Order: sequence, then C-alpha cells, then structure tokens
Amino acid sequence: MAESVNEERLTQELRHELEQELDRPLDEAELQRVRELVRAQLRKELAAKRRREAATEEEYFVRFSRNFCLQHLVLAISVILLAITGLPIKFHDSAWAEFLFRHIWSLETNRLLHRVGASLLMLVAVWHIGWLMTREGRRDIRELLPRVKDFWDFVAHVKFMLGISAERPKFGRYSYSEKFEYWALVWGTAVMVLTGLMLWFHGIALAYFPKYIFDIALQAHSGEALLAILALITWHMYHAHFNPDVFPINMTIFTGKISKKRMIEEHPLEYEQIMRERAEAEQQ
Repeated sequence: MAESVNEERLTQELRHELEQELDRPLDEAELQRVRELVRAQLRKELAAKRRREAATEEEYFVRFSRNFCLQHLVLAISVILLAITGLPIKFHDSAWAEFLFRHIWSLETNRLLHRVGASLLMLVAVWHIGWLMTREGRRDIRELLPRVKDFWDFVAHVKFMLGISAERPKFGRYSYSEKFEYWALVWGTAVMVLTGLMLWFHGIALAYFPKYIFDIALQAHSGEALLAILALITWHMYHAHFNPDVFPINMTIFTGKISKKRMIEEHPLEYEQIMRERAEAEQQ
C-alpha cells in the first residue's frame, strides 16, 4: 500500500514538472511512459535497499546441534522437576512444605514427580554418553578437557575484571568457566544418580551395604542437591541469561546459533579457526 502511494505521488510530481517544461498537458502515451520510469526507479531503489539490509544483517554461527539442544532441554526439565519436589522433602518440617503437601499436592504425588525427574536425569545422562561417542561429541569432549591455558585464562580474567589489565583473555570453543560448569555437572549427576538409586531402592541397598553407607548416601544426596540448586541460581543463570550482554535471555541453547558479534567477543579463537577453515575450503 505504501509503495503504491509513493509511486502515485512521484508520478504526479514528475508529470507536473514535465507539463511545466513542455507548457502543455501530457497525453496518455507520455503519461504511461512516466509511470514506467517511476516504477523502474522504485524497483531499483528497493533492490538497493535489500542489498544494504543483506550486507548489514548479522551473521550467525551454529554453536550447538539440535541433538545437544534437546539434551539440554530434557536436562533443564528434569532439574527443575527435581528441585521443586526435592526441596519440600529436604525441608519437610517447615511450614511452607507442610502447606504444599496439604493444599497443593500430596507427599505421594511429590515422591512420584521426584522419581519422574530422576528418570529423566538418568535418561539424559545415558543419552549424553551415547552422544559423546559421535563425531560431534568426541570433538566437544576434547575441547572440554582442562588445559594449562585455562589457569592462565582465569588469572587474566581476574586481572581484567579488577581493572588491573585492559586485555580480555581470548577463549576458544569453551572458556575455563564453561569447562568448570560441565565437569561440575558430570560430577553432580554421578553423585545424584548413584545416591538416588540407593534411596529409591533402599531395601536392596541395605541388603548389600551397612546402614552407615546408606546414611552417607542420604546426606550426600541432600547436600549435593542443595549445592546444585544454589549453583544454578547464582552462577549458571547469571552467566547464561542474566548477564547484561545477553539479558533477558540467551537463545543460543534453544536455537543452537550464536551471532557473529557474540562469537568474536566470547569465543574469538574459535571464530578465527572457523575463518581459517573457510579460507582453506575456498582455496581448494
């Protein structure tokens, strides 16, 4: 609609100018020619505008595959379910837990939902182990292995954050903090699954292990769960979503894509490697 109005306005302006120069009204053939010239000019301007928009459009890189994003989604659902059902069990003698069990859902329902969450956690753990056997998984696990560079990146990052140094450390595919989160998750999942199975099938566990081992498993399960929840709230959620650079939400883990701007800022070494591989591919 806007384009047609613009075309009509330009046609009338050009017609008026030509009629003044010729000192006579334009005939129908001349008027049609004016319309064609205006349309051609508008098409040219529109094409130029689209080329400019395409040139300035942000480039995106594929950071995570759909498989990995789905793993994260199932993990997130399981952790949220475990948290909202595990905390009432841990603090069962508190007023809010008693209110929940009396007016929202029963203790039996809470236990059922907790075991559903536990099953999802075990499912995604097995899924992730299988994924690590793939080409993509093998590449990522190599990138996630701790290196000496991670220690010096940590030192350089502390200096940068304190204003001692003006240079930000350059990270590859995964920074030292992302590696720390990953291995903390691996450790935490292993502890939660092993101790959780002992609590779930306590009859079998007590048949093979002394009572003090069962008590240790109970305390380890409860303590690790609370530590994991606090770490997710204070560490992971800030870095993933509440960081001013990505607030209010980082869509990378949902879409699998990251913008060129963020890639250069957050993973410059990986960006440089991708550019080298592109250049080599173009030369072949």
